[in-house]
Amino acid sequence: MNTSLRRAPLKSQVHAPKEAARVFRINFSIVLTACCLALTLAASAEQVPVRQSRGTVHGFLVVRDDDGKQIALGDSVDVAHGDRVTSHLTYRFRDGSIDEETTVFSQRGVFRLISDHHVQKGPSFPKPVDILVDASGQVTLTDIGKDGKRSVHTEHMDVPSDLANGLPLTLLLNIKPDAPSTTIAMVAPGDKPRLIHITIKPEQEHTITIAGSHRQVTDYSLHIELGGVAGVIAPILGKQPKDIHVWVLKDAVPVFIREDGEFYAGGPIWHVQQVSANFESPAAP
Repeated sequence: MNTSLRRAPLKSQVHAPKEAARVFRINFSIVLTACCLALTLAASAEQVPVRQSRGTVHGFLVVRDDDGKQIALGDSVDVAHGDRVTSHLTYRFRDGSIDEETTVFSQRGVFRLISDHHVQKGPSFPKPVDILVDASGQVTLTDIGKDGKRSVHTEHMDVPSDLANGLPLTLLLNIKPDAPSTTIAMVAPGDKPRLIHITIKPEQEHTITIAGSHRQVTDYSLHIELGGVAGVIAPILGKQPKDIHVWVLKDAVPVFIREDGEFYAGGPIWHVQQVSANFESPAAP
């Protein structure tokens, strides 16, 4: 519970029945208003036109904690066949944990998700995740119990045509630089999967140095809109996910530079950056 909500003492801790009813009606109307606003925001997701099509590429990433300690290495592999792309992102943690996501999408005019399979398991993740989402709205959750037994649950959800599981970074690199905000939709895992929306906004510009050359990057914030009653209650209970920040090089061809954010709800902030190879010196004769 947010401690700031408990600092100001009430003049009276007991309401008369009529007064209590009045307070309930006021609070309930506030909740309904907020829910309507959240649902309005949730309905405003949009498709992102293809400005920079994805090709076949292999990149390398490093994940660090707040102390700068390297905790994982990542491989990002995109394979393109015509206008269809299969993107495979794998983080291998030093403690043996795995975060792996395979996304298939098309890029004809606009980006359209075909399927996304996301798996998180190991000591770094308090609760394992195995969720498969396809564009038809079929969601498959696989749970592995402590006894090793697997249980599979499949359900159908009504999802928008711009569903973006596995696509936020691809879409971010294709957003017009002057767009004030862009909203995308995703299915979030949980005991019961739910549709959420993410609002992407440019925040600030920064100067970075690449091999002694100064370059400009834009800091984008990705804010998760839970929507519905949960979206109203979450900030009060301290469960609203923290914003994710992604830095993109300002150029005719935008380039991902860095990401700061949670890998799972309520988790620590981890920092992801591209990394280049280092050649080891040859052994002395």
